[in-house]
Amino acid sequence: MLIEAFLEYLEFEKKYSKNTIQAYKTDLITFKDFCEVEFNQEDLENIHYNQIRTWIVSLVDNDVSNRSVNRKVSSLKTFYKFLQKIGEVATNPLSNHKALKAQKKIQTPFDQGEVKEVLGLIKEGTDFESVRDRLIIEMLYSTGMRRVELINVKEKDIDYTSKTIKVLGKRNKERYVTILPSVYKTLEEYLSKKKKLEEVDMEVLFVTKKGVKIYETLVYRIINLYFSRVSTKAKKSPHILRHAFATHLLNNGASLNSVKELLGHSSLASTQVYTHNSLEQIKKVYNKAHPREPT
Repeated sequence: MLIEAFLEYLEFEKKYSKNTIQAYKTDLITFKDFCEVEFNQEDLENIHYNQIRTWIVSLVDNDVSNRSVNRKVSSLKTFYKFLQKIGEVATNPLSNHKALKAQKKIQTPFDQGEVKEVLGLIKEGTDFESVRDRLIIEMLYSTGMRRVELINVKEKDIDYTSKTIKVLGKRNKERYVTILPSVYKTLEEYLSKKKKLEEVDMEVLFVTKKGVKIYETLVYRIINLYFSRVSTKAKKSPHILRHAFATHLLNNGASLNSVKELLGHSSLASTQVYTHNSLEQIKKVYNKAHPREPT
């Protein structure tokens, strides 16, 4: 019952997404099952830190990465904060826990040349799916939208006068992104072809050729398909395209605060993960331009 109450709190008060709530649920159920098997204990409100530590050790022993362990422990810590809030526990057993050291993962974005090549490739097809795929790629790269945000864009969210789109981000936070003239042209072409489909959901912007709302794996496949033709990078996903959007803006002089707002981040800390590659670009410019640098 406590887990269900916590999940309802995340959904209705914290406004977390379904995917985030499911991740919390999975972590908590896994921990609860572990406590039942290892300690014959079902009531999570009476768990102490040594039991949690045993769980952490078991995760590490089963080759779960430190990063994943920290995420699972974070779920548990948030759960116990909630139990404190509603008076079910007096103290949080994880209040003094120190996270495991995790190697910082730096994802390499597509470079501008790769994006330019793909934008050239996607102009070839003129059928519905080709035009839709072109719009998806152009919109992701020109706005920095998250995959789930793109999928949930409705036609009514588009302001054709100001050429902007209202985007519903994490925790139902709204922001507006601009439609570039070239993207707007593709949008008009796409909408024209969409209207000609026999049966179509006219509420959502992006649909399959059968007229139903697109889904996350389809967007991933589209990005992976086109970028596999021009890039040898290990990961080719919508998030890497979002990463490219942020990095290319920073490389071309955009401020961190501006990129933060465009990405829909709540804090600069989230945006700073995109600065690594722009800093590398700055170093190159510095080393080339500084008068002490040998020619």
